[in-house]
Parts: sequence; C-alpha cells; structure tokens
Amino acid sequence: MPESDTLLNIDNIAANCIGLRVRMLNRLVTNLYDEGLRPFGLKVSQVNILVATWKLGTARPAEMCKVLQMDVSTLSRNVDRMKARGWLETMPDPDGRAQPFKLTAQGRDVLEKILPVWREIQDKAITLLGAETLDWLNRSVRQLSSQAK
Repeated sequence: MPESDTLLNIDNIAANCIGLRVRMLNRLVTNLYDEGLRPFGLKVSQVNILVATWKLGTARPAEMCKVLQMDVSTLSRNVDRMKARGWLETMPDPDGRAQPFKLTAQGRDVLEKILPVWREIQDKAITLLGAETLDWLNRSVRQLSSQAK
C-alpha cells in the first residue's frame, strides 16, 4: 500500500473511529461518576455490580458477566474487593464450580447511602450529554445487545 494511502487511512481512523469515540465517552462518563462516588470508596463499575446483585438476589458469575457485558477477571477482581469491604458474600454452590454471591446488609446500606449522590451525578451526566443523546445511547445499547444474541 502506498504511503499516501496509509496516511489517509490513519487520518480516517484518527478522525472517525467509532471504537475510539465510544472508549473516550466511556472514560469521560466513568470519571464523572467515579469522582462523585470516591467519598464512598466506590467506582461506578462496582455500583453496577451491587445494583445487579440486589436485583438478582443471588448472582452467578457467568450470569453477571452476561448482564453487565463484563469479563470474568474484572468481575472476580471487583467481587473480591467488595467482599473484603463486607458488601458481598459468596454462597455455597451445589456443583462447587461457580461462586455465586449476594448482597450483604452492609452492601444494601452503602447503596442506600449513595443514592442521593448517584442522582446528582446522573442529572449532571444528562445535562452534559443532553436527553436526546441519552435516548440515542439507550437505543444503541438495546440494538447492539439484541444483535449480539
């Protein structure tokens, strides 16, 4: 490939790569939430695990990874940290292969404490992004999720 074609393609990637733009948006939004949640010793990724666990009752790692589109090692690392903080506890598993977990009373308490702060962060994110962008994001996630199945 001639160098001029390579440079055009590199410029195209730099200017238009959807993967890059989505990762940048992810980092910017994540930083917004993480900053607000820092006083609680939480990251938004951990809040999502706690919320999903609350909704599931008893969470199986494979199910949680599928629900949150998260890899096993990231989930395991976060669950271990939250178990050490007393927010999650593992449950016995009949087949012994998986380590299901559930929310503790302390985990429920931390979620209840962060709710007003989460609402403020959420409102700020909506203001920064705009309601139309939020609607587009929700539609995009639903569309891509349904196509990935």
